[in-house]
Amino acid sequence: MYNETAKNIREGLTADCSKCFGLCCTALNIIASSDFPINKPAGTPCMNLQSDYSCQIHSQLREKGFKGCTVFDCLGAGQVVSQVTFNGQSWRDNPKIGEKMFHVFPIMEQIHEMIAYASEALSYDISSALSDELIEKLKELQKLTKLDADELLSLDLIMYRFSLNELLTAASDSIREITIAKLPGTKKAKDYNHAGADWMGKKIKCKDLRATDFRGAYLIAADMRNTDLRAVNFIGADLRDADFSGADLSTSMFLTQMQINSAKGDVKTKLPSFIQRPSHWIN
Repeated sequence: MYNETAKNIREGLTADCSKCFGLCCTALNIIASSDFPINKPAGTPCMNLQSDYSCQIHSQLREKGFKGCTVFDCLGAGQVVSQVTFNGQSWRDNPKIGEKMFHVFPIMEQIHEMIAYASEALSYDISSALSDELIEKLKELQKLTKLDADELLSLDLIMYRFSLNELLTAASDSIREITIAKLPGTKKAKDYNHAGADWMGKKIKCKDLRATDFRGAYLIAADMRNTDLRAVNFIGADLRDADFSGADLSTSMFLTQMQINSAKGDVKTKLPSFIQRPSHWIN
């Protein structure tokens, strides 16, 4: 019963920039790099941010060197900070709240990320005991989004992440073990463990990588074209410029929109239902 509710929660974590006061364009620090052509300190509006909080080069971000903007995704944290935490008060109309709002935004972003992971885990077929623990954790995280600014600034997010991580690992291991048991061959669970692995630039196209644990792995620029990545755990993995053209990520676990935005793919790439196909991917 809760699976469908959890799935809806996960799919509902999307950014609505029309209800946000350009927080990602203002609150965050930017360093000139291959992702950005400028330096911008935290708390300073981007030069492309207009008076209505829209971006004047939104349709040309990549061409203008702002690749990082097309990768970033707040999972809806921006509109919650703008409309809930600060009751629709803008930092531009009320400069006194600006600094506090800019500090609250990355905190809310992390809370939304944890909600995304918890709700996704609950959409899987896991034990009732684990499900009960995740439901309580999800409710706890959802309550945090209703806190006022000062309460949010005083949170110990490390504590919340640590306790949630144990539950997510248990959920991932359970799904992966079931999948591994159905795979051909004599490999054991440990043979699918590549957590933290450095596979930067690795050529692994057309491989069956189902049920692999890629937690925290470095897959930067890896060639993963036409790979089978179902039931793979990608939590915390660095997927920048990894090529997933033709790959099957349909049941990959703990993928975020930001991870996929940073990767490469095409129209044949199969994605989880809660992930949108990036507009800059090759058609």
